[in-house]
Amino acid sequence: MHQETGKFLISLDFELMWGVRDVVGPETYGAHIKGEHEAIPRMLEYFTTFGIKGTFATVGLLFFENRYQMLAHVPKMRPSYNDPNLSPYGKYMREEVGESYPSDPYHFGLHLVEQIKNTPGQEIGTHTFSHYYCLEKGQTIKEFAADLAAAIAIAHERGIKITSIIFPRNQVNENYLAECARAGIIVYRSNEQSWLYTARMGEDESLIRRCFRLIDAYVNISGHHTYSAQYMSSGAMVNTPSSRFLRPYSKKLNWLEPLRLRRIKKSMTYAARHNRMYHLWWHPHNFGINQQQNFAFLEKILQHYHYLHRQYGFTSITMSELARELTR
Repeated sequence: MHQETGKFLISLDFELMWGVRDVVGPETYGAHIKGEHEAIPRMLEYFTTFGIKGTFATVGLLFFENRYQMLAHVPKMRPSYNDPNLSPYGKYMREEVGESYPSDPYHFGLHLVEQIKNTPGQEIGTHTFSHYYCLEKGQTIKEFAADLAAAIAIAHERGIKITSIIFPRNQVNENYLAECARAGIIVYRSNEQSWLYTARMGEDESLIRRCFRLIDAYVNISGHHTYSAQYMSSGAMVNTPSSRFLRPYSKKLNWLEPLRLRRIKKSMTYAARHNRMYHLWWHPHNFGINQQQNFAFLEKILQHYHYLHRQYGFTSITMSELARELTR
């Protein structure tokens, strides 16, 4: 396969409260989660306007209209983490999850899934069923397979075929990729190729790495993180690694916004000039608050994409579309 032009990937980890509930709760992060219900439709408008094809990796637990439906689709085999707080089942699901979206906007997102599905050019991938952590202690590959099967099954019921996966917390477990391939998945997203971004268990994360990643968001200390067709297709499955996490607007660091934008635009330009892939990602809840500032920043990125598209043929593409190109 010959990749004649650079590729621009955007992927979003769509998880509502499922992705942050073991770290914070609605009382501290509720505005971010509620804001997703406004941010995602707005993102889809921006993507349509600028010709962007996004991959929305969606937690399977968001595919339901009410709690009754949700409980009926929970897999019998569930993750047996050493830390029970990592699992959404049991006490959390009994006490924290409401009856339906009107009473609980933190855990139900079917209407948003349908909007994504009905927007041309967008892909819905999986973020596993339960926001499954593949590197945490206690869980097993069989439990992961059951979780993945549940995610694919509910998507199928909604008329969606799953062929891409983004692992929660970017905990890529190489031993689990064969299960993904058996389930019909053809592509995944890994981390940037740097010691700063190597996947780790939550308890092994360090303050030093977090600090360096923050610096790297503004100043290029780890590289452009762009990837060749040969690199992405060299493994058993197509791998479209991350290039950059789009950090949300910070009032405390707003004076650094020009550096943050420059960091992203320079790497995008490098990818376009050298016929490589650039992969930008974020969570919709990152845009839940400070929407004016976050969308203004995103618009500048998409305007730069338009320039690169005209100048170099830089092309927006979904994860699965790129995987099919690479393996054609």
